[in-house]
Amino acid sequence: QVQLVESGGGLVQAGGSLRLSCAASGRTFSSYTMGWFRQAPGKEREFVAAIDWSGSSTYYADSVKGRSTISRDNAKNTVYLQMNSLKPEDTAVYYCAAKRVIAREYEYWGQGTQVTVSS
Repeated sequence: QVQLVESGGGLVQAGGSLRLSCAASGRTFSSYTMGWFRQAPGKEREFVAAIDWSGSSTYYADSVKGRSTISRDNAKNTVYLQMNSLKPEDTAVYYCAAKRVIAREYEYWGQGTQVTVSS
């Protein structure tokens, strides 16, 4: 079992930056693929970014590519999402998720952290 707790959300002006953090419990954090997703009001949840267990491979949605960086610190059981040049359309609840390498779907989810970008 893995428990995930996000932090770092808040209110920021367009063009600003935020760094989201996701702290994970469990001794096997380093074996999990970690992802960030977001859900805006009235919209479906969408993929934002993911990072493999080693941190050597990262993946981004086109909407955030070039503006965001996902990273992880396995010694701290933490994954980060650095978001720059934020836009009002980035406003959403951001969720951290984890899955084992062999899993097809993300298995564990955090409670989410609100990001609001004002114009």
